[in-house]
Amino acid sequence: MYVVTVEFDIKAEKLVEFRAQMIANATASREKEPGCLQFDVCADPAKPERIFLYEIYTDRAAFDAHLAAEHFKTFDRTVAPWIAAKAVRIYDKLDPK
Repeated sequence: MYVVTVEFDIKAEKLVEFRAQMIANATASREKEPGCLQFDVCADPAKPERIFLYEIYTDRAAFDAHLAAEHFKTFDRTVAPWIAAKAVRIYDKLDPK
């Protein structure tokens, strides 16, 4: 399995809007993408403008399909100006459960 983590630092004045857009994107990914097995949206309680994603896809092709999905493209265009920093990391999941 293919694991993606993303850590965002969001501009404070856009945090409420970003969270709503992110949750909508995660929901659409889980509901519309058969290769998306998990998509968690988390917030750091000590630093609310830091948003952490944990996503699991069946394989790299499923993640590529996610990036090509219209709901993701719309989300990405909308939130890009609201992001102060972003770090993406890719992992292979060793335990299949």
